Amino acid sequence: MKFKSWGRHIREGTKSVIRNGWMSIASIGAVTVTLLLVGVFVGLLLNINEMATQVERDVEIKVLIEVTAEEDEITELQETIEAYDAVEKLSFSSKEDELEGLIEGMGDEGQIWEMIEQDDPLNHAFVVKTADPKDTERIAQTIEGLPHVYKVNYGKEVVPKLFAFNKYVRIIGTGLIVGLVLTAMFLISNTIKLTIMARSREIGIMKLVGATNGFIGGPFFIEGLLLGVLGSILPIVLLASSYQYIYTNLSGQTSISFIELLPFNPFIYQLSLGILLLGAIIGVWGCIMSVRKFLRV
Repeated sequence: MKFKSWGRHIREGTKSVIRNGWMSIASIGAVTVTLLLVGVFVGLLLNINEMATQVERDVEIKVLIEVTAEEDEITELQETIEAYDAVEKLSFSSKEDELEGLIEGMGDEGQIWEMIEQDDPLNHAFVVKTADPKDTERIAQTIEGLPHVYKVNYGKEVVPKLFAFNKYVRIIGTGLIVGLVLTAMFLISNTIKLTIMARSREIGIMKLVGATNGFIGGPFFIEGLLLGVLGSILPIVLLASSYQYIYTNLSGQTSISFIELLPFNPFIYQLSLGILLLGAIIGVWGCIMSVRKFLRV
């Protein structure tokens, strides 16, 4: 298509947005509200996903070794566990380290344990992390059956539920986002359709005198693009300012380690670009779906 034709499409599409007045405002409003909701859900979903991933990464297996195990037996057990493909990292924690960690973890109440330092009743232990957190349960059950293993702790009741919860959060969040996007496409498609219906006779005449579909549909394409882009501006501004405020006030202000938001940069710029592109796609798609049946003359 010639540059001259595109110039004409841009002029006519821009005029149509201005000429349609309240219809254009209604379209932009529909896109704005929908993209704002999409942006909020995407931001929440990505941050929840990041927190869930952090929790999954923190899942580890504590392997308590029998107190009667000799040094060479402990070494053999370590080599056996390290040989598993799913195991990413293994570290040894002596019973002295375990007691020290227990005392520190209990604060002032842990001082009572200092009385038994000379006769430490705790076990040596291995701390095992898997490359894929979802392998935790399987590896833990395998290690449990090895010789010289006294007990295996890995949150048997919590870990499967945690992974299931994370899975459902991602599925439900994705479903809500897709539903909102489809709703926006439907709204803008119907709005542009009303505009086109008012000019259906003009379109029919242009078709009869030999105008191509590209020549007729070009201005509507530009109109849909403009409506989508204009509808994305306010959501981008609101989301960026809100996220900056939340990130500045929440980041580092909580003692809960896994509550850590995605960094403002580059997350908000990526989200803004995504919303802008999504707005453009929604507008163009709505235009194409509305105009195509009127071009069949």
